[in-house]
Amino acid sequence: MDAVTYPEEKVIEFIHENFIPVRVPFDHKPLASDFNIKWTPTIITVDPDGKEHFRTVGFLAAPDLIASLLLAIGKTHFEHEHFDKAIAVFESLLSSHPKSSYAPEAIYLRGVSQYKSTHNPKPLKAAYERLSADYPNDEWTKRAYPYRLIN
Repeated sequence: MDAVTYPEEKVIEFIHENFIPVRVPFDHKPLASDFNIKWTPTIITVDPDGKEHFRTVGFLAAPDLIASLLLAIGKTHFEHEHFDKAIAVFESLLSSHPKSSYAPEAIYLRGVSQYKSTHNPKPLKAAYERLSADYPNDEWTKRAYPYRLIN
């Protein structure tokens, strides 16, 4: 990724606006062990307390890297129960990277975030309907399958 992805201006800009990047060699002790790093590149998103919220392993092209980092930001907000912030980030991912492999999870988590912030189950059903229409064979569609029964 050093030769292809990281040098891209949009990647540099996105990372500097949203993260404090730290590079750790995969064999560095104790961090590689503490974070269970077995291969490179491994990108781990942690919150200020050092709690992991998302990871990717392997090469990602620039658009996929940015989409994965957006998902990581959204998941961090989601796991901290900042649902309005999570929804905004998931919507940003879906508008800027609608064909990304990270889009289905963003659709799912956006629906869950909307439900958790309103206690209205309709966003869960809407998430399932969009997933089944746009990503019929995706794992997130399967996870949302029960939501089809919501009235």
